[in-house]
Amino acid sequence: MRLSRGVPFVAATLLVGALGWPAPVAATAVGEQHCVRQDHVRVPGAAFQQSACLVDLTTTGLAGTPHTDLADQAGLTARGTRTPTGVPGIQIDGYFPDSSRFNATHGWQHDAQFVIRLPDRWNGGLVVTGAPGTRRQYATDTAISDQVLALGYAYASTDKGNSGADFYRDGKRPGDAVAEWNTRTTELTRAARKAVAQRYGHAPRRTYMTGISNDGYLTRWQLENHPELYDGGVDWEGALWTANGPNLLTSLPMAVARMVGSARDEDLYAAGFARGSEFLWPYHERAYWGVTQKIYRAEFDPAYDSDCPGPSAGSTPEQIRAPCASDAAYDYASRPASVHRAVSRVALTGRIGRPLITLHGDLDALLPKAVDSDVYARLVDASGRGPLHRYFTIAGGTHVDGLYDTYPDRLRPILPCYRSAFDALVSWVERGTRPPADHTVGRPANGEVLNSCTLSTPVAPDAR
Repeated sequence: MRLSRGVPFVAATLLVGALGWPAPVAATAVGEQHCVRQDHVRVPGAAFQQSACLVDLTTTGLAGTPHTDLADQAGLTARGTRTPTGVPGIQIDGYFPDSSRFNATHGWQHDAQFVIRLPDRWNGGLVVTGAPGTRRQYATDTAISDQVLALGYAYASTDKGNSGADFYRDGKRPGDAVAEWNTRTTELTRAARKAVAQRYGHAPRRTYMTGISNDGYLTRWQLENHPELYDGGVDWEGALWTANGPNLLTSLPMAVARMVGSARDEDLYAAGFARGSEFLWPYHERAYWGVTQKIYRAEFDPAYDSDCPGPSAGSTPEQIRAPCASDAAYDYASRPASVHRAVSRVALTGRIGRPLITLHGDLDALLPKAVDSDVYARLVDASGRGPLHRYFTIAGGTHVDGLYDTYPDRLRPILPCYRSAFDALVSWVERGTRPPADHTVGRPANGEVLNSCTLSTPVAPDAR
């Protein structure tokens, strides 16, 4: 029995213009094994790919080049976060066949873009991720890629097949755009495993799925539906989709109602928003709540309001982020069965087939954990998969670590806890060392939270 358990979106659509590719670095720059077999690596199924031999695959080495996009990472990590550097190897950028054109990275105007990084010193593993929110394939370079590359893993990330505030326009049926996120992640995982084998001579011995927010959702979905491809995963505040709720369309309308003055704070608490998170609400009103509700309502329930179909109804950033007044009264439970069927196409069940560690901040004001990860943990238990799951609540954690820079006395970054969770997953999978039981991770006695986190540090009883 478990201990008691107590998209998401990026507001700005960031555009990247066409950039030239630098000349390959000479192999002698870092050693004889640098970029060996670069010309032999072909990504199966890719419509286009371009590879480069680089002296450093981390963001420190790639900043200012077309091999990463720091703007698309904005807000995900706190200033002062320490990241490793100096990982030479091969980077492959490209795209799979796709009919949509939301992703302008490299000037390609083509979706289903991916990045694969193959370090010279390989530990035999592969880490797969995708873009959180509506970002693109480089979004988690600082948060995830840098660390796993330094550990020796190959790395692969996808834009999920559509991106930006108008991603809901992709597909023919309600739910198609989100459903594509799942198929594109599976597609990349299979292709990356084969690309790894071409580079190193054999397939990865271990493959891990991981991600933040929308890609935390993808991590859950992949371990439920394709456990044969992975050995385990770390889910960082994944979005929850269930056909009958809860989901974003059951919690966000109340937040929108508060924005337009038709709901009280007590109504938000009843909808799952945490007491103590009120200081974050003004920021979320400006950046997240209205536009996120519009996007997902337009994706799953396009018939609800023809006068306000989605973010494209606005022409300025303020109009795009503003809520539709009709969304304050949105009642998912009373919507037609067709809407619930659209959500059921991408719904989670909790039937994970591989070890999974979930992290969620107790001050998340976009995906409140009470109606998200708490519920998902119960789904895992109800499906009989509880022994495969660990769930850690991060005291003081919120949806994006960048807010720590504004509120260092109230928040803590989740990234250091994520890194500890990834290490714990590897120990669990590869050495049979089970992680601690579910609990709330409190602040360390020395107060250092920017670059350290010990999962075995439970919050003190009087601090709950």
